[in-house]
Amino acid sequence: MDDRELIRQVRRLTVEADRFTHLFGDLHDLHRTDLTALVVIMDAAVRGHPVSQGELAESLNLSPSATTSVLDRLQHAGHLERRRDTGDRRRVVLHVRDSALELGRDLFTPLGEAYAAAWREFDSAQRDTILRFLSATIEATVRTRTELLERDGS
Repeated sequence: MDDRELIRQVRRLTVEADRFTHLFGDLHDLHRTDLTALVVIMDAAVRGHPVSQGELAESLNLSPSATTSVLDRLQHAGHLERRRDTGDRRRVVLHVRDSALELGRDLFTPLGEAYAAAWREFDSAQRDTILRFLSATIEATVRTRTELLERDGS
């Protein structure tokens, strides 16, 4: 298999994941950016570093006002809380509420189960290779996005 076929398959995965997320957002009356914001906030919490509004804006490449709109929608829907950082009371950090975690389970559990079923045909060594491939592909995507942002001055 050549690089072009791998690129096509990664692109297809990206498109299908976007379609899945869009459908899920429609079913739960959430914008795509809202869902992305929730994932960023949840992932930051898992890493032990709650994200601020400014950090979220940077991560999503949104203006401060657009980020405020996203956070207002999520807060109004009951999925998000803004809290003072316990380490720095001047800093406001974002926390997902249980409803957002439940929403995440609704989104990722069926997909995770389907992935797990599809992956059963791969042995441990193959899974290690797939993990390395995905990690390298994600890193290349982040690096290229960052370079494009720097080049365009965004």
